[in-house]
Amino acid sequence: MKRKFIFLILTGPFFLLPSCTEFNDSAAVILTDRPEFALYAEQFNVSQDKYKVEVMYKNNIAENFYNTKKGPDIIAGSWLKSASNLKYWQNLDFLFRRNPELKKSFYPSLLALGSFDGKQYLVPVSFNLPVMVFSENNGRLISNPFTIELQEIKALGKGFNEEKNSVYARMGFSPLWNNDFLFETAVIFNASFRENDPLDWNEDALLEAIQYIRGWIDESNGGLKTEDEFFFKYFFDPPSKLVIANRILFTYMNSSVFFTMSNETQSNLNFRMLSGGGLIPVSENAVYYGLNKTGKSKKSAREFTVWFFREETQMLLLKKSMEKHISDTIFGIANGFSAMHTVNENIFPLYYPTLLGHMPPADLLGAPNILPTNWIDIKERVVIPYLRDACRGVNGLPLKQRLDDWFRINKSSFDGGRLPVP
Repeated sequence: MKRKFIFLILTGPFFLLPSCTEFNDSAAVILTDRPEFALYAEQFNVSQDKYKVEVMYKNNIAENFYNTKKGPDIIAGSWLKSASNLKYWQNLDFLFRRNPELKKSFYPSLLALGSFDGKQYLVPVSFNLPVMVFSENNGRLISNPFTIELQEIKALGKGFNEEKNSVYARMGFSPLWNNDFLFETAVIFNASFRENDPLDWNEDALLEAIQYIRGWIDESNGGLKTEDEFFFKYFFDPPSKLVIANRILFTYMNSSVFFTMSNETQSNLNFRMLSGGGLIPVSENAVYYGLNKTGKSKKSAREFTVWFFREETQMLLLKKSMEKHISDTIFGIANGFSAMHTVNENIFPLYYPTLLGHMPPADLLGAPNILPTNWIDIKERVVIPYLRDACRGVNGLPLKQRLDDWFRINKSSFDGGRLPVP
């Protein structure tokens, strides 16, 4: 009996065409939330004629891949590291037996997240980093070639501020300009959000981060009212344009956003990775890769796995992404840095020249905690609103009560802590 799935068709650069079709039983099926795997599958299939892979796309794969009768063979995407899904994975140690030197190519902290009881069940594919962006003309102000810490951003921002007639004409930076920056500050202060039926965190560290941000607003930028007036006056333009115009000193963004900006815009900008405590916090939506225990095409799945995690393969995929203009909107490998530091150090600068001399050493990466599979909803609907209210001094409910209330209100949408299958 043929397996039926929604899949991706690759034409031109590539387009997502949801369609019901029949897959060959001998082909390994890749379930992914990263559409560029359509390109990767195509390149594998044309590289040899013995094995085949085909691609199925879903937004929320962490909730929906475990189907014992018609499950996929390969799963690649975010939020796979939940302990509740461990029973579905094959042991991937064969990958390192086939290539004994491969393990040294991975960032150790990222690889360790996919290891349980000394066995490798998940392998990292890609990740992103928090980036502070500034005008190329202001690069001389930054002390470190790789990273920048909160205190330096705060101090340089305060020195950049310019006040005329009690009105700010320039402002270095405000933590309130970007919700993700607020969250990364909490991470740097070791708030340590993590999976624990469903979520746990370090409350003291979280409150310390909030107090630090409130002090930053008051001490450096003249308080909330001043910041708000500046924001409403000038932020009708994109922050990157305000940086280039020297209206603000810094803007924050994810590395995938920065490296998909136009070459013209990037040429006027520079960047450093945001760090704290000697580490750069890896974005929590890092892409991981696993093989389903119930997959029907194990040989093809294994051969694709070995092929994909080769330096020469990832160089080929970067080249093809450039040729097909996929890199105009998708950064690097699976929209991030490769999880193989050798690829980032030796190959990425060939395709992303601004990385030359700016790629941080492997030991500077701080791996994210394991988070619940519905983390993205918890973060956007509970954690971020709490952080914004707390940093603005709004007398709202504490985070634990907000989380409890949100789960109670939405309990009909959950089954054992999982989001409903779409």
